[in-house]
Amino acid sequence: MRVSTNQLVVVVKAAVKRFAAPMVAVVALVCMVTFLVGRGGVHAAMNPSAPIDDGSTSSLEALDKAVEKVAARVTPAVVNISVTSKGGEADDDNGDAGNGEDGGDQQNQRQQGRQQQGLPPGFAQFFGPNGPLGGAQQQAAQQPQIEHGIGSGVILTPDGYIVTNNHVVAGATQIRVTLHDRRVLTGKVIGTDKLTDLAVIKVDAHDLPSIGWGDSAKLEPGQTVLAFGSPFGYFQFSVTRGIVSAINRSNPFGGDARKPGGFIQTDAAINPGNSGGPLVNARGELIGINTFIISNSGSFAGAGFAIPSQIVRATTDQLIKTGTVHHGYLGITMNDVTPGNASFFKLQDADGAIVSQVTPDAPAAKAGVKSGDVIRELNGEKIENGSALQVEVSQIGPGTTIKLGILRDGSPQTLTVKVGEYGGKTEVAANENPDGKKGGRLGLALSDLNADVRQQLGIPEGVHGAAVGNVRAGSPADDAGIAPGDVILEVNRKPVNSAEQLVGEVKGTPAGKDVLLLVWSKGNATYRVVHPSNG
Repeated sequence: MRVSTNQLVVVVKAAVKRFAAPMVAVVALVCMVTFLVGRGGVHAAMNPSAPIDDGSTSSLEALDKAVEKVAARVTPAVVNISVTSKGGEADDDNGDAGNGEDGGDQQNQRQQGRQQQGLPPGFAQFFGPNGPLGGAQQQAAQQPQIEHGIGSGVILTPDGYIVTNNHVVAGATQIRVTLHDRRVLTGKVIGTDKLTDLAVIKVDAHDLPSIGWGDSAKLEPGQTVLAFGSPFGYFQFSVTRGIVSAINRSNPFGGDARKPGGFIQTDAAINPGNSGGPLVNARGELIGINTFIISNSGSFAGAGFAIPSQIVRATTDQLIKTGTVHHGYLGITMNDVTPGNASFFKLQDADGAIVSQVTPDAPAAKAGVKSGDVIRELNGEKIENGSALQVEVSQIGPGTTIKLGILRDGSPQTLTVKVGEYGGKTEVAANENPDGKKGGRLGLALSDLNADVRQQLGIPEGVHGAAVGNVRAGSPADDAGIAPGDVILEVNRKPVNSAEQLVGEVKGTPAGKDVLLLVWSKGNATYRVVHPSNG
């Protein structure tokens, strides 16, 4: 202890001894006065009839006024979209579905209905002949079914170009657009893009209110956002407030792993009918288009998702200019690097995108990209994860030459790739349960990929490995998301060509060590880290 501090302590101790008795009396008196005054103060503060001073509410009022100003600026540019379409013509490949945990035959029936309508769960119930928003019943079996649906949109330009979701206008035979001033105009589809679930429509009008673009790349979790739209179709031009819950979210219900993710997750309430409406930042700038929700009930449950403006702007610019969109394509399937799998790829951190599958003759294959490569840079810019790479590549024009910075077995390399054009076709494997060899430590039943199994499961000739016949509930494989009909291509970075070889590789893994599997599922391959049991 410093000398000066010792001296201070000594002085204080002496003073306490000398004045102990008088101090006790003074302290007692002060406490009594404080108690009496305090009681009166507390009573006054808790009195509901007591006036609230301006200083206590100024911060809240300032926040309210700021939100009111943004809402007043954005709302005139928001539109309600009513669609009439022929049943069965809606896009069934947008992959925008989101729903909570549900199971059994009811779930299968609902999923079949959603696939037929091409709408996310939670939205499908408001489209079609059986929804509460109406729709004509089928008059006869040979007549086309007429459906009615609702959605939202936002005006991009004063001359009437409007962005919305593709699933809102897919298959439309008539589009009616209600403006904020209550005018109802006929909308015309300018172009749609299934890959991003975006569409541009146009109305014949001029001097319309529009909003400017914001930069979704600058968003951070915690920022204030406002969501606009017409929830349930009844409550037009509604606004909700929340925050950015997360960024760069992948679509957990996407049917095609090659579709760009990068979704903005928000707790600003988004309900059926908000689909296609704007998500704006505190400046009232467009930073996303609301597109799907994840919910057990079909209504908002705290997790809404929006397509980031980085994708929206690039897509709508092309649609307005040409009516079509040409997306860049590498021909790879990816996993994110995680702390659990980084060591298998000789990585010191958890940044980058792991290439789990390379499509033969695709641009990436021609450039020499291999399964197991870790993509860390695109044209010298850092790539944090697979979702970020998907977003960047999807906006690159086909034919453009790019540089990929990769790590292959820990060694850095640079590959030159000529970007191709996305075609959107995928193979789908059937979900069968062939009997076969057991993978006890993983909880798998396996079989060789003979001609019969390939035919049963619809597995292409170019896929080699061991077919998954059954997965024990609650097993390590089940926990890793492996399902019947999948094909295991590699174990710990080593290719396998038979069920027996796979079992041998797993048995050879030391006890307590994780196993890295490369799993082919529904046309795409992904790496899965499995924690084997000791059995």
